[in-house]
Amino acid sequence: MLTQIDRDVAPEPAPDPVVAVLGQPSRVASLPQYLPHGWTMRLIPTLEAARPGELIVLSGATVAAVHQAREVLSADTRVIALIDDWAPGELVAGVLSAGADVCVRGGHPAILAGHLVACRRRQLTERWAHIGLAS
Repeated sequence: MLTQIDRDVAPEPAPDPVVAVLGQPSRVASLPQYLPHGWTMRLIPTLEAARPGELIVLSGATVAAVHQAREVLSADTRVIALIDDWAPGELVAGVLSAGADVCVRGGHPAILAGHLVACRRRQLTERWAHIGLAS
């Protein structure tokens, strides 16, 4: 059975995802080849350069950097903390407690790309989940 969507209620189509990277660019240099078709990556000099809806990767993340990101960015912005493979568990717990949506230990860029895809899916799900609340 087909159901018509009320176009006055449905959100606008989401633009192609953009991954904005702040921090050490060498850690994400090969990431674009693992992102889905239509996705782009850009380096940003500061958090203030981030745009609404982007997925923000803090490359070489610290607890302080995640705290700052949460203060500057909107609540619906996804913050991904990228840390060293050998980082202690305290750092993982710290960045997650500070508000990162996900913490990814370095390693293969395909793993980071997988986490970005999952973050994007959650982001889009939330757009649709708030439709009934807007009316």
